[in-house]
Amino acid sequence: MTQTHSPSTLALQALMRGEAVIFPTDTVFGLGVSVQHASSPEILYQIKQRSEQKPIAWLVDSISALDTYGKDIPSSAYVLAKAFWPGPLTIIVKANEKVANAFLSERGTVGMRMPGGEIATDLIARLGCPIATTSANISGHANACSFDELEPEILSKVAVALSDGEVKRGIASTVVDCSLGEHPVLLREGTITESDIASLLAKSSLV
Repeated sequence: MTQTHSPSTLALQALMRGEAVIFPTDTVFGLGVSVQHASSPEILYQIKQRSEQKPIAWLVDSISALDTYGKDIPSSAYVLAKAFWPGPLTIIVKANEKVANAFLSERGTVGMRMPGGEIATDLIARLGCPIATTSANISGHANACSFDELEPEILSKVAVALSDGEVKRGIASTVVDCSLGEHPVLLREGTITESDIASLLAKSSLV
């Protein structure tokens, strides 16, 4: 494992080989693989010791990713993305044929989030595709809010670990399911609250 303090060619090359890397996001440190170069997210489940019944969301670099990888997108999903991206909101939508089966949930959906933070967005842009990402910690353990909090067991199993030297807020993203119709369903509340979402949609005349 190599640590570096800037988005490096090493990290990009590792992702393009289908390997896992660690990098900072605006919420926590993430553990990810390229959705184009890795055949599946299996390595993430192995490293994290996470149940494969829990889908892994994608980090994307623009709102247009909703159309690139989703279908039957309700207008509420666009409203939420325009208001809260980049930021700590994961939006689940129905996936189209561009999403490989290995990355689909059992319901045929995919979760997407546009993160804040230069390193994450730069990596995605340079890679040219989303990064399937989960928090960089053993399942059930605390999120890593700084590079020093990353567990040695995690670090030993990735090719490259990036650091920006900053301490993260440590709160995972809010997750809303927009695959069930016009009205999103809150699955996990983070810094963006149910009230925040309801207020926004009410102003947009979507509730």
